[in-house]
Amino acid sequence: MRRFIQGMGCAIAIGVSQSIGASPPAPAAFAAMDDEAGKLSRLHSVVVAYDGEIIHEQHLGGPGVAQPANIKSLSKTVLAAITGAAIEEGIIESTEQRLVALLDEPLPAGLDPRVEDITVGHLLAQQAGLERTSGANYSAWVASSNWVNDALTRPFVDEPGGRMLYSTGTSHLLSAALTQASGETTHVLAQRLLGEPLTISIPAWPRDPQGIYFGGNNMQLSPRALIEVGELYRNDGVMEGVRLLPEGWVEASWTPRGISAWTGDGYGYGWFITELAGETVYYGRGYGGQALYVIPERDMTVVITADPTPPSPGGQFQQQLHRLVEGLLSAPEEQ
Repeated sequence: MRRFIQGMGCAIAIGVSQSIGASPPAPAAFAAMDDEAGKLSRLHSVVVAYDGEIIHEQHLGGPGVAQPANIKSLSKTVLAAITGAAIEEGIIESTEQRLVALLDEPLPAGLDPRVEDITVGHLLAQQAGLERTSGANYSAWVASSNWVNDALTRPFVDEPGGRMLYSTGTSHLLSAALTQASGETTHVLAQRLLGEPLTISIPAWPRDPQGIYFGGNNMQLSPRALIEVGELYRNDGVMEGVRLLPEGWVEASWTPRGISAWTGDGYGYGWFITELAGETVYYGRGYGGQALYVIPERDMTVVITADPTPPSPGGQFQQQLHRLVEGLLSAPEEQ
């Protein structure tokens, strides 16, 4: 395994080890969750795993729990896992490696010198400092002829390593770095480094005009496949006795490095950090209600998928998803 550089600044206790004495929720808790989930018209599925085994599935609409679904920006969490696996493989040296060292193609002329300070860790934590390509800027960015150059030539609105600036363009730079450093597409890396060892299918997803797979949006994974990604993190990057992610990767990924301007939750390497029902919870999310939750102290992983088409149901919908998980964590455990 190659060297991995861990960041500092943990504000919430990290729990990647197995919990002691945790039990799954009682059947009544799942019945109550199913009832509440049925009231959310956009919801497609809810899948719950305990101690590595799926113990509950609810399918309400859309693709089935074993069928690929568009996970929107939850792709950023999966891309972070691919990056960790690439570091373990030696394709990338560490999170401190500079972006410009990985992009072997000529960079646009006249770049701000601060581009040279952007590291892999900054991309993972959404701390590149560049103007966001998400939100109001998204349509113009994806309509550009070169997504990488467009993202790189955005003005700096903070220093690299500064505040969290949620931007799919930042994640796409990470996909470009993976592609050029490995000589393989991000899809091939995803299949080889995650799909095969986790025994999950990761279909091809859209590419930019240069053929680089979209970094941070529109990946297609089934809810059951997402459970496996969550379980990989819950088990500290090891699956079936094989280390897929670098030692220390999960702890570093679950260390808050910035704060979401919309939720106030901490953000690490592709994961948000919050507290629900008194438990520290790590989650990834995507437009329209796609979510992956890992609750290490309860040995639980939860996946929720929903209708990804516009219009957005807004931040209130994410809070409703939180409440579904909170209900499980608050309910009496199985005796």
